[in-house]
Amino acid sequence: MLFSSKGGPTWLVAFLGNPGLKYEGTRHNAGFMTADALCKKKDFAINKARFQALTAQVDLGGERVLLMKPQTYMNLSGQAVSQAAHFYKIPPEHILVVSDEVSLPVGKLRIRMKGSAGGHNGLKNIIAQLGTENFPRIRLGVGAPPHPEYEMIDWVLSAFRGEDAEEMQKAAERAAEAVECYIEKGPDRAMNLYNTK
Repeated sequence: MLFSSKGGPTWLVAFLGNPGLKYEGTRHNAGFMTADALCKKKDFAINKARFQALTAQVDLGGERVLLMKPQTYMNLSGQAVSQAAHFYKIPPEHILVVSDEVSLPVGKLRIRMKGSAGGHNGLKNIIAQLGTENFPRIRLGVGAPPHPEYEMIDWVLSAFRGEDAEEMQKAAERAAEAVECYIEKGPDRAMNLYNTK
């Protein structure tokens, strides 16, 4: 259900990725894949340009939620997130960030209420812009590079293939459910349900 612009959102969900066709289906775009899965499930579109992002205001779990796909490229994701958070006065504990995670196997989800960037440049920029690590995140496992010589940037910008692509599509659908569960039923319930394979 889409909302009119009257009254502001109480939650912000930021799906991280890189804009443009060349990045579709890449590991770094696991967040965008989750946004697309949620849109398909709920039959709405994240397409209003605002805060250097594509956005939509929707009803999720009885809450008014601003969904966001930053268009700044991954390393500057915090610019979009902080602009929207400050505009609507949304506290960090209500800013849910969905991103890829190379330290988790392909398809595994991990929900945390706070934490470091863990080497993820998008999260690093959000932490810098918000001035805190105390915001929840849903991380989607995209697997580690196959060998140590593999450059990390080449790995995260590579596309999923074969079984990995199928597994990631399922993971994006589970992550979309986890977003809704986190907002409606709280972190403990969401972690119990989704911090498993």
